[in-house]
Amino acid sequence: MAAAAGPQSTLGPADTIIESSFGERVSLSGSPLSRWMGWRLRMLVLAALIGCLGLFLVTRMMAGLPRIDASWRPNPQGLVELARAADPALAPFVGQVLVAAQANGRTVQVEDALTLQRSARWVIDDQMRARHHLIHEDLDSVLSQATVRLAFADGRSVLVQPMPRGFAGLPAMYWLLCGFALLLYLVAMIVLMAKPNGRNLLYAVLSLSQAGNLVFIAIEATLDLALPSAFAHLDLPMRVGFDLVTAAAIVNAACVHPRRLPGGAVIAFAAWSGAIGLTWLVGTDRLPHGWWWVQIAVMIYGLVMVGLMSWSYEIEPHPFATVLRRFGLVTLGTWLLLTVALAAAVANPGVHQNIASVGSMVWYVFFASLLLLVPFLSRSQQMMREFSMLAAVSTVATSLDLLFVAVFSLGQFASLTLALFVSLAVYSGARQWILNQLLGSSMLTTERMFEQLYRIAREVEAHPDRTPGLLTQLLRELFEPMEAVLVERNVSATRVSGDGSTLIVPVPELAGDAVPAGRSIVIRFANRGRRLFTREDARLTDRVVEQLRRAVAFDKAVEQGRSEERARLAQDLHDDIGARLLTLMYKAQSPEMEEYVRHTLQDLKTLTRGLAAPNHRLSHAAAEWKADLAQRLTAAHVQLDWNFESDEDILLSVVQWSALTRVLRELVSNAIAHARATRVDVEFSLRSGRLELIVGDNGEGRNPRAWSHGLGLGGVRKRVKQLGGEVEWRELEPRGIVCQVTLRDFSPRP
Repeated sequence: MAAAAGPQSTLGPADTIIESSFGERVSLSGSPLSRWMGWRLRMLVLAALIGCLGLFLVTRMMAGLPRIDASWRPNPQGLVELARAADPALAPFVGQVLVAAQANGRTVQVEDALTLQRSARWVIDDQMRARHHLIHEDLDSVLSQATVRLAFADGRSVLVQPMPRGFAGLPAMYWLLCGFALLLYLVAMIVLMAKPNGRNLLYAVLSLSQAGNLVFIAIEATLDLALPSAFAHLDLPMRVGFDLVTAAAIVNAACVHPRRLPGGAVIAFAAWSGAIGLTWLVGTDRLPHGWWWVQIAVMIYGLVMVGLMSWSYEIEPHPFATVLRRFGLVTLGTWLLLTVALAAAVANPGVHQNIASVGSMVWYVFFASLLLLVPFLSRSQQMMREFSMLAAVSTVATSLDLLFVAVFSLGQFASLTLALFVSLAVYSGARQWILNQLLGSSMLTTERMFEQLYRIAREVEAHPDRTPGLLTQLLRELFEPMEAVLVERNVSATRVSGDGSTLIVPVPELAGDAVPAGRSIVIRFANRGRRLFTREDARLTDRVVEQLRRAVAFDKAVEQGRSEERARLAQDLHDDIGARLLTLMYKAQSPEMEEYVRHTLQDLKTLTRGLAAPNHRLSHAAAEWKADLAQRLTAAHVQLDWNFESDEDILLSVVQWSALTRVLRELVSNAIAHARATRVDVEFSLRSGRLELIVGDNGEGRNPRAWSHGLGLGGVRKRVKQLGGEVEWRELEPRGIVCQVTLRDFSPRP
């Protein structure tokens, strides 16, 4: 995909799963803000009110539920033990094992730590999951009574009065998780309302499912001895549904973004059918080993998504496919760690309960943070990226900690220390690589950047109309995009468009008014489609353009200063040295001396005229060179063979004219003074911007590689290099030396 030959009229459709491009489209098209201040805004406000109201109702219900002001924990034998009691009546029983709860003649046996399991979603065994449901239903019925008797293993019992916890009694974790869920919900609504379409609807489904998971986890965080009966009934089918719907939505999104895949509709239909069917089977207890089916299904869906992203990248490299594939691999890895840890700890109820409560919560928070990050990948600041990195490390550390406890039976301190050590080691070693892979870095080195800026500044000064093409070339070398297009768009500043796949750069007026206003350069798919553009890239581009602007202005100022200084020197030479030579010519004592001074005076006039002129026509300069060389060689009794060819009569700058004049004079002087030649051949050709100057003689010079380059030959090399060319001396057969000067890109100057 090369840069377009002509301007394009549109940017084309947005290509992002998160079509949150409202602000971009307004700035591009000039649409009034009132278009946004309509039904979308009203729907967004309504959705926000519904979310806040729903969360308030849930919180109000949780605050009104009666509870015993005490905390419980599993002991090493897997039994329920009183850990802390704020009620003075329970204080003497701290450390005792609870065996039963009684109210209104009904007794519920508390047999093991399964009572403290917060969610049936993470109970592996089918029979234990059914018993878990019955235990919490019975306990909720007992604890809802006015008084409850708690019986302990030492034979003692105590009568307590459950009281509503109130809003202040809800734990901090509940508020944090609910706030996170509300934030995820609002982001989903903003993305959907910004541009309602199928892709954004999929993102909304993903976010709403995970917001539901976070709300359930927040409710479970309030667990003392029992969940509310309503949530105990809904926990398994809803949590399984959230996970499978999320997996199906991810697969569906991979089928349509960053490009629609062949057969994507069939794949998406199969994914949704499988998710809905498996949710119904597991939610109704019709499928044995349902927990394993769900875990494996989620992993299969994740692998399918990674495969689809790889396939999409092979069809057309797109940075978003690379980013989503990496996110998918990290998410699958942590999901696998969590699954293995739970399966390994099934024989230890206390460890299993800890993994199910802490490990699953950390994983869902991590996954929700990724969902929050996705719409803002190209706009996120360093803090957002670091947050996602630390969330991933926390997830890995927690999973490893629980896995070490479950598999190797390590103590809590030892397993936590080892998990943190491994996670931080991986983080330290891979952090910069991951950030570079995700966001990339500039391709050009500092040295090459300065060289390019200087070269382009000179080109822009000479050809202002070539500014768009030259700037596009610089951006290509800077970002290595797959596509660069010049469009008729009026953009006020450089910015990232869509999901970070596109960077829009306004074409500046660097030299005069030669560039039409309202044009922009659109570059897509940085680093050959392997990374996204970011705001840092936009700021870097603005700095590059500003430096280019300054370089052009500086070069103009320098050239103006040079012109003024050359004019002053030419005037001084004409007024002072010219007058002295003229006086000397009239006082010459012989005709030979008068003729020599006359030619010297003519050379001085040619030099001062050349210094004073801002530029020189090539044909005029060639005629002056030929006349000058013929005069000098004739005086030395040397024959001149002059050949000049040019496909364009360009204008030479003073720098070009001066350098070529001195190179010719120096080469001819060497042929006269050192080679003792009787003939000098000069060939000057300019074809398609390539200049070749060949000066040969039939003198006595041999072995140019052994020459010491003093002021003469060194000056030739310096001036040729100043023009960006190459110079080479070699022997001629049977005798003589030839010097070849080559300028591969000899640009005309105004």
